[in-house]
Amino acid sequence: MTRVDLTIRGGGIFGLSVAWEAVLRGAKVRVVESRHIGAGASGGLVGALTPHTPEGWNPVKAFQLQSLLRASAWWAGVEAVSGLSSGYGRIGRLQPLEDAQAVTLAQTRAEGAAQLWQGQAVWQVVAATGHDWEPLTPSGLMIHDTLSARINPRLALASLAVALRAKGAQIVLGDAPDEGAVIWATGAEGLAALSQDLGQAVGRGVKGQAVLLRVSGYETRPQLFIDGLHIVPHADGTIAIGSTTENQWVDLSTDAQCDTLIARARAALPVLCCAPEITRWAGLRPRAASRGPLIGAWPKRAGHFVVNGGFKIGFGTAIETARLICDLVLEGKDTIPDTFRP
Repeated sequence: MTRVDLTIRGGGIFGLSVAWEAVLRGAKVRVVESRHIGAGASGGLVGALTPHTPEGWNPVKAFQLQSLLRASAWWAGVEAVSGLSSGYGRIGRLQPLEDAQAVTLAQTRAEGAAQLWQGQAVWQVVAATGHDWEPLTPSGLMIHDTLSARINPRLALASLAVALRAKGAQIVLGDAPDEGAVIWATGAEGLAALSQDLGQAVGRGVKGQAVLLRVSGYETRPQLFIDGLHIVPHADGTIAIGSTTENQWVDLSTDAQCDTLIARARAALPVLCCAPEITRWAGLRPRAASRGPLIGAWPKRAGHFVVNGGFKIGFGTAIETARLICDLVLEGKDTIPDTFRP
């Protein structure tokens, strides 16, 4: 059997992205997933890749920006090898503006984007046109950013898995021995294990729920962000609605909160009123105590490393997460911001 340079535990977006970055650098990789690909938060429905607001700039925002700017070429590379769509599309995003104060803040943020987004995307205030995909906006104005993108989480993971196998990577469902360096990308369960190992809470799982509707004809329209609600049109004619943030829960099944998501979406966008429901999703999303990603060496475990956290921005930061950990593990180059370290 071919020697393995790197064992990656976890078959979600972080684990598969690290594996892809590693095989592109010539490493022999084994991915070990105890259940199935996308068994955790990465198997959700929404797939909103959206930037932080362009103000109060910090390492997390800069990190996410670089990942979003690289996403188009990165996913095209995966698709070229797998022959399967990831559902990626840089479709932008619209957000309604409530009043004059919100408009002024949005215009200030537009100036910040002009300085920080490297001329590769814009954040601007635009007038509503009356299109049936636009959100209701009391001021008559909306934010339109051209950096936001969408991805179909399940298609993206399937495309990555096929591409990895095509490049010679092993993907094991169940268990397999560790060989080489070990990278733990195990989501909420991994945060619990790391917390127990270190004797302090470094993060936890937060329940989320989402819904998928069917409405064709809007596949290339911008995604919408309305009072904390994401409405994301996917390339296959589905519309993802999400998501909830639940710090307390009884179990991980879907419940009446999905009904609330649908009701809110239909109130905000009447074109969804007759859209049939396809499926619902519920699961635990990993939330590090720092709110940012955890990337780096696992303390007290020589040869073991962690990629985790990235609450709500996992798909949006996976590309740069993979680059940083592969720089460290494969090349000994450590440029990980101190605030990201476990």
